[in-house]
Amino acid sequence: MRPPLTGFALAALLLFPAACAADKVHEESNGRVWIEAEDFHSQEKTEKRRWYLTTLKETPQVEPDGDPNHAAGASGGAYLEALPDTRRTHSDKLIRGENFANEPGSVAVLNYRVRFHTPGRYYVWVRAYSTGTEDNGLHVGLNGQWPESGRRLQWCEGKRSWRWESKQRTEANHCGEPGKIFLDIPAPGLHTVSVSMREDGFEFDQMLLTRDPNHQPGN
Repeated sequence: MRPPLTGFALAALLLFPAACAADKVHEESNGRVWIEAEDFHSQEKTEKRRWYLTTLKETPQVEPDGDPNHAAGASGGAYLEALPDTRRTHSDKLIRGENFANEPGSVAVLNYRVRFHTPGRYYVWVRAYSTGTEDNGLHVGLNGQWPESGRRLQWCEGKRSWRWESKQRTEANHCGEPGKIFLDIPAPGLHTVSVSMREDGFEFDQMLLTRDPNHQPGN
């Protein structure tokens, strides 16, 4: 984990949340890429929901948001949350394309520039904080495409804590099946890795892309 953000870097993130790391290029090394959620290149599809920065000292003034600040356990003392959060329980009204987006790339999209030196299959892990049953879904894409292997990343275990996960929600298992969330990098060079909201209220801290199907980051 990196140290908390301070000074100009923190001020820039708070003032310009849609372009807080526009010049950042993440580098793949030895088959792995580590990405901090807040180091995104651009943000789009923000008409209904957008990603807001939370830090040790700052909490987004966006309502409704039923969760307290969880930055104390986040990498670098900072994370992103998809807000506003209007669907916290199964009984709350589900509005497709607003507080729920089963179609990837349609609501609250974050883009990250990544330079890959080694092409091939990369398994995707994401560190997130889930409080209930309706804030635990995310999608992952590559170069503007949203393959089936990047859809419906799901959390069920480890509620009310920061947890790494790499499971895909399926009809057979709504809590997700391991080994099914991955991106296939076609060639060396600069690519865009994206995430998009599936459920509002999602709290996103870090992402790991790894060539090793057996690697599991520690929480």
